[in-house]
Order: sequence, then C-alpha cells, then structure tokens
Amino acid sequence: MTRADGHWVPSIEELSLARRRIRDHVHVTPIMTSGLIDDHVGSRVSLKCEHLQKAGAFKARGAHNAVFSMSEAEAASGVLTHSSGNHGAALALVARSRGVPAHIVMPSNAPTVKKSAVLGYGAAVTECEPTLMAREKAVDQLQRSTGGYVVHPYDDRAVICGQAGVGLELLEQLADDPPDAVVVPVGGGGLLSGVATAVKARLPGCKVYGAEPVGADDAKRSFDLGYVVPQTGPDTIADGLLTSLGQLTFPLIKRSVDDILLVGDSEIVDAMHLLYTRAKQVVEPSGAVTLAAVNTHRQVFDGLHVAVVLSGGNVDLAELPW
Repeated sequence: MTRADGHWVPSIEELSLARRRIRDHVHVTPIMTSGLIDDHVGSRVSLKCEHLQKAGAFKARGAHNAVFSMSEAEAASGVLTHSSGNHGAALALVARSRGVPAHIVMPSNAPTVKKSAVLGYGAAVTECEPTLMAREKAVDQLQRSTGGYVVHPYDDRAVICGQAGVGLELLEQLADDPPDAVVVPVGGGGLLSGVATAVKARLPGCKVYGAEPVGADDAKRSFDLGYVVPQTGPDTIADGLLTSLGQLTFPLIKRSVDDILLVGDSEIVDAMHLLYTRAKQVVEPSGAVTLAAVNTHRQVFDGLHVAVVLSGGNVDLAELPW
C-alpha cells in the first residue's frame, strides 16, 4: 500500500504472500539460546540464526522472492545485481534454481570466500572499484549489454518483503515468550525495514533497533537527521554493512524503527568470539553486530528478552579476527 505522503509500506498480506511464495525454497532457521551469553550481556537473548540460511545469509529470502515473482519474460535474460557477497551468492543460487543466468558485480575488496561462493553457484562475476558509484555504473553497463533484470540488493519491494519473513518467523517461534525488543543489522536497510515492518504489525509494543558499525554510521546519522546521508569512505570489518540506505528502506525505517545503535569493530570481534566460544556458531562481522549492540548498550536491554538476528555466517576461516 502507499501512504498519503507517497511512501510505500508493505501490508501484512504482502509480507505473508512473500513468505508463502518462498516457503519451499528457504530454511526455517532455528532460534538458539545460551545461558552463558545471557549472563555475559545481562539480558535474555534469543538468537535468530539466519547465518544457517541457504547461501549462509538472510539474503536468500529476498532473492528468492524477487526471482520467483518474475514472469517468464522478465527472467528470460537472466538477473544481475551488485553485492559485496551475500546478496550476490543468494541471487546466483536462486537463478540456478530457476535456470537463468546471473551476473554479479562485486567490489575488488570483497572477501575471497564470498566471491568463491558466487562463482560456485554458477554466476558470472564482474569486479569493480569498491565504491557505490562504481558498483552502480558496472550494473548499468551489464544491464545494457545483457538485458538482464536488476535485483537491487535492498531497495526493491520484493526483496524487502522477502526479508520481512525473518521477523514473521521469529515471532511465531517465540509466540509463547514474545521478545521485548528485536535487534537487526543495518546496511542498505532491506532486512531492517522488512523485519521492523513485520514486527510492528504483529507485535506493536516490541521495540526494534538497528545495529551499525561506528565506521559506517550513515544509517544512524540519517535516522537522527531525518534524511538519507550517503555512505562515504566506510571503514569497518563488517563488509556487508557498507551501503547507503535506499529510497524505499529509509521511510520504512523511520516509520517502524525505535533507534539505531552503534558499535566499534573491536566490540564486533568480541561478539563473534562470544558466539564462537559460547554458542559454537560461526557468524560473520555483519551478523555479529547485533549481539555486539546488546552487549555494548546494556542499559537499553537490561533484564529484557531480546531477539537478536544473526544475519550471515560467511566467514573466511583463514582470516578470523582473533
């Protein structure tokens, strides 16, 4: 639906339809708990394990919804996007499932493990300079040469509706013990805007927080100022959170998110280590930023039940940051 101010807000019916559309193509990821983590952070934490999703990240949800929403004519020339890794891998996976080609533009500094995953799913990779402008230019050139359908990594209605399934699913899993707050990573905002919209529709009293690295804090600045502040020169180990908010995602975040919490890279590494040693889960920096936010901002979550979205687990084990 479209509000009076012209901003699109997906209805709960749209979100539910997306979830049904992709139900047979993605995993229902588990909720995990750890008493040791609870004791460490001072709150009761439910870990929503999207790092155990297909292709190792929540991105599989949005990519599947986008590609399986396409007509045969739209999908015939294939799909393309730009991605630092997880969205590219997810789009490559679903394109292979549908039998269409995929072209993925990746920054030259994208982690090797993520490039390997994209190539492993059969997509063609085009490298570019590690700037948003270079990524978008490369996608535009590929679109003209291939005629492929561009599936934006986050600023796309079908992608946002697909990601919202994380929120719907975790609320169903925690129906007997609803969370007081949900914490979600934010880069371009596809996951945060989708989850926040779903959670506020189903559980209006639940707080929703974004979690973001200090070295890529454009979402926090945008949220506080009320307009999109472009991302320039990000410096963080959370390589999946380097993009600016989108024209679709920002209004949804302003509408349904309570605040965006910042954490430093050392705090993200501590959270990764905590998950690895206490929960026995390998989570990438962009996914561990949420637990880092709960640990760093303990005064916000003291004594509460917090659902923490671990968004991805594509880590190069040869380069663990400890």
